[in-house]
Amino acid sequence: MAKAALTLILGILAFPALAQAPRGELACKSTGTDFVYDCTIRLTQGGKPLEGAQLTVGADMPAMPMAHNVKPQKARPGTRPGEYLVQLDLEMLGEWAVKLHLRGPMRDQLILHYEFDGKGASPKLR
Repeated sequence: MAKAALTLILGILAFPALAQAPRGELACKSTGTDFVYDCTIRLTQGGKPLEGAQLTVGADMPAMPMAHNVKPQKARPGTRPGEYLVQLDLEMLGEWAVKLHLRGPMRDQLILHYEFDGKGASPKLR
């Protein structure tokens, strides 16, 4: 059993991209319509753009998770490597947990906490 675990660890170390989890960053701007934002998502893995992902984006409010949530929708590829675009139609201003479901070169889920106001969104420090 220990030999199998050591083999797995050495295998992962031989392929650093497999050992590193994907990271996501969100940039959103208000569309001028209440609570509707045009968002750009940048995905990276190991410091490099994560391309070819099929990305579904949803959101809920951590303070009221059962009351306010956004049905997941597919993001479309942007113009730059690792960039994805989606429009979020939220129910109110405040902190939202934006959930990114990744498929394609890998399967993973990222949860990004952002504070949405009348202009856009900024990362919520936890």
